[in-house]
Amino acid sequence: MRKRDPEDKKRKPEALGNVLGAFLKQSKLEERVEAAQVVPEWESLVGKQIATVTKPISVTQDGTLFVSVKTNGWMTELSLMEPQLLRALNEKGGRTRIKRIRLQLMR
Repeated sequence: MRKRDPEDKKRKPEALGNVLGAFLKQSKLEERVEAAQVVPEWESLVGKQIATVTKPISVTQDGTLFVSVKTNGWMTELSLMEPQLLRALNEKGGRTRIKRIRLQLMR
């Protein structure tokens, strides 16, 4: 068991958000978390029509977003729309850019 440092008692408690933010920065996970924000924000970024036929799955370390799509027709349409989708996803500054979108058929 680790002995408590007497100095620990003198430190004031820190907000969990500050501690977590420092941990993410130190562990170099901050960029991955920022890039992954497109998943919960998907509908607001691409619109309701596209969001109803798609589901964002994950973002890789190299900036590839994997998206599951309901039909082959939508996969074709969305592949043609990739430049516009990337612009919409990357419009919000301050986070790691999504570089490509990989579409896969929903199972």
